[in-house]
Amino acid sequence: MASSSPFEAVADGLRVALRVTPKASRNAVTGTADAVDAKGEGKRVLKLAVTAVPENGKANEAVIKLLSKAWKLPKTSLTVVAGATDRNKILHVAGDPAALLARLSPLIDDVGSEGGE
Repeated sequence: MASSSPFEAVADGLRVALRVTPKASRNAVTGTADAVDAKGEGKRVLKLAVTAVPENGKANEAVIKLLSKAWKLPKTSLTVVAGATDRNKILHVAGDPAALLARLSPLIDDVGSEGGE
């Protein structure tokens, strides 16, 4: 499952694997891509572009603002739990995992077709 979706269900919500490009020309969800994690395992990541600079958490704030708006979720339900100073991040989305997966997966599918699949 992990290789086909950037989402991973956890007890209190979802973990989302992100690849963030800071200092971009616009804030946008740009699609999905295949990446290799620290263990050398292939996984799917959600690609984002944000205009913010990667200083003092500004890019992380921009990521949370962008996704809370795109997914119509409160900003307080989104937290960067890994990779705060890295392009590759893990975002935690608080809530019911099944409901969140059902709601967010179609939004990923809409943008995820770029990438030569």
